[in-house]
Parts: sequence; C-alpha cells; structure tokens
Amino acid sequence: MGTTPNIPAPQIEAFLAAGAQGQIITGDRIDRILETVRNHLGMEIAFVSRYVEGGQREFTHISTDLPLPHTPGLREPQEESFCYHILHGRLPELIHDAVDYPFAQTLPIAGALPVGCHLNVPLRLSTGEVYGSFCFLSRAADRSITERDMGVIRAFAALALEQIEGELESDMRLSAIGAAVDEVIEKRLLAIVHQPIVALQSGRAVGVEGLARFPDAGQRSPDKWFADAEAVGRRFELEMLAIRQALASLRELPAYAYLSINAAPSTVMETAFIEAVRGLSRERLVIEVTEHHAIDDPAALAERLKELSAYARIAIDDVGAGYSGLQQIVDLAPDIIKLDMSLTRRIDSDPVRHALGGALVDFARHIGSVVLAEGIERSGEHAALRKLGVSLGQGYLLGKPMPIPAVQRLFLGKTEPQLDQPAARTRSARPRKAC
Repeated sequence: MGTTPNIPAPQIEAFLAAGAQGQIITGDRIDRILETVRNHLGMEIAFVSRYVEGGQREFTHISTDLPLPHTPGLREPQEESFCYHILHGRLPELIHDAVDYPFAQTLPIAGALPVGCHLNVPLRLSTGEVYGSFCFLSRAADRSITERDMGVIRAFAALALEQIEGELESDMRLSAIGAAVDEVIEKRLLAIVHQPIVALQSGRAVGVEGLARFPDAGQRSPDKWFADAEAVGRRFELEMLAIRQALASLRELPAYAYLSINAAPSTVMETAFIEAVRGLSRERLVIEVTEHHAIDDPAALAERLKELSAYARIAIDDVGAGYSGLQQIVDLAPDIIKLDMSLTRRIDSDPVRHALGGALVDFARHIGSVVLAEGIERSGEHAALRKLGVSLGQGYLLGKPMPIPAVQRLFLGKTEPQLDQPAARTRSARPRKAC
C-alpha cells in the first residue's frame, strides 16, 4: 500500500495533511500520532519501541487507557515480543486474532494480556537499518481491520519515523558538540585576548576586557562555542575556564590598569565563581554581567553582586539589547553601565540613538554609575559620545583585541594596537563576549 487510503475520518486526514506540510510541531508529535491512530482504530494500546543492545527492546512512547505497568524506558527481551517475530516473518503485520497463530500463543505476552488484535509496522531508517516497531493492539479480536487500515498505520509510521530520524540526527550532532567542548575544557584549548578600554575625554587606556578565543576563531565565533556548551550542559565549566584564564592574565597588566571579565547571571551565582575572584581588588577587576541571559531571581543576584563588590566593580553589559529594564539596573546597583553597540552605531547621525545615549548618561549619573560605550568604530561616533559625557569606550577605533605583549606595549605607549586577526575577519558578526 504505497499511498494513503481515502478514509472518511476528518481528524486522520487533517493530521496527515499537517504532517506532510511540516506543521505538527507542538507537543510530542509521536505521542499525538499514537493517540490519534489508536482512537481511530479503536485499539486499547499503542506504542513505539526501539531495538537496543543486549537483545532488548525499549518502549519509547506508549498510548493507552489501561493501567499497564509498561512506561517509556522499560526494556524487555526482543524475542518475547510479537514485533520481533513480525520483523523476521514468523508472524504477519495484521493479526485479527492472536489465537489464529499457534506460534503467537507461545510468547509470554499472549498470556499476560492476553493479545487479541495486533497491528504492527517495523520502523526502518533511511539507511535501511531497523529502528524498532510501530504497534497497536487490543485484548479482544477485531476482524473488521483491513489492509486499508494498515495503510493508515503505515502512513503515520512514516510521520513518526521522520521525527525519530530528526531526533537521532540531533543526538549525533549534540554528541559531536559535547566531544568538542569536552576537548577544549580538558585540554585548556581556550585563549584570552584583551581589548583596550579607553577614557574618552583623555584618550588614555585605563583597562582591558578579556575575551575568549577558540582554536577555530576564523570560522566560528565565541558565542557559538558558549551556546554549544550550554546545549550540552557544560556552559558553566567552559565559562569558568575562560574566567580563570583571564584572571591569570591580570598580573601581566600594569598596576593602574583593570581587567574586565564577562559572566552570565547563573555563573555569578555559583560558589566556584566567587571563590575565583575572592581577595582581588575593586580597582583591578570589573565583572560584567551580561544582559543576554535572563535573570531568574533578580533579588538573589543583587545580593550576590553586593557580596562581590568587595572584590570587583560591577558592570551591566549590553544595556539596550538585553533583558534588564531601568528598575532592574537600579536594583543591581552597577558601577558601570555598558552601552550596547547597537545603540553606539550611528549615534552621531541617528537622533533616536543620540537621545537614548544622553538619557542613559543622565540616568547613570543619578544612580552613581558611569557609562561605557562599546563598539565604537567611527570618529563621528567617538566625538558624539564624548560630547554626551560618556566616560569610557571600547571598539575597533580605539583598539582591537590583542595578546598580552601588545597590551603591555600599548600601556607603555610604545606601539599601536595589534589586531586580533580572526576577530577582524568576523567583524560583521561580532562574537558575543564570554570570559
């Protein structure tokens, strides 16, 4: 049966049409498929299972109204199932009544339920490999089931298999990502470069921001690495590696220069983070809390930042492009408000950006903070920000990320900033900072 049968069941037809157009995207798609087909056929139990190591099969999805002990994740021997013997041709896919097949009666499940009507479609991946089974059954016999009904089951099995293959592909991708992230963490393959922070009125470099760089810096920006680490549950470990390596570079900076590091709100709340910065000096360290991560508990974060203020000044990063409102910024009591580059760009020619910049400078003054504008790339932007009273700035115009030896020469006034070449090549897609 290569085509979907024309069965007068509007729910079935609508479901198939939605699946064919890729519209079944909410909820658990396979659970919905099982429930829909089970109700349409009047079956008591529906499930998807997969064959796993050790000659076992595992139930991955189950739909039933019966009080069965079976739940997703349960495993049992393959050879005790109808599905396994259907796959190997010992039983047919359409069984109206299991008592018609003496071999079926020898299987444990036949007596446990017992099994009457049993409908099964083996699930084969596009590679030809058998994944598992798509199965429907009831305790009572049902001789009204036809090959047309089996056509419906096969059509829905194809929809389920489409999702299964997508999930398998996603699992393989996550496995590869996890291996790459693990290698960076275990072998400490992450490096730190430093971007100058300049006092706009005097033009003097006063500090640097430590930025993470990875082995494939020319192809993939740091924000992609940290997003990948988050996807596999290792963002904290990767972020702490960057933070520790940045802190190690602090001793290489002149005594009058400070280091700024980036940390997500969730990282700031961890004990390991406060232990890493404990004992440092407020004059030498700034902690930038990025706005690009939602703050789950602002009050708890404010308390932690108050504790950290003994060892560092606090900056709120990317203001104007993240989650925090002005009241939340007040509650966090930052020493520095970092104006996001999306507001810095064209601030000399865009009246709205200019007005917002001026308002933030005035706001910062009233709460005892200073403004640092990031992403300064043009002399017009630099001049406009100085005129607005922005205290600090960083960006390609003032200095690109550079290694420590170049930073040391910069502070001594002996050289022009050296470019971080991979960053320069990916300038149009500026990496989100994380270190």
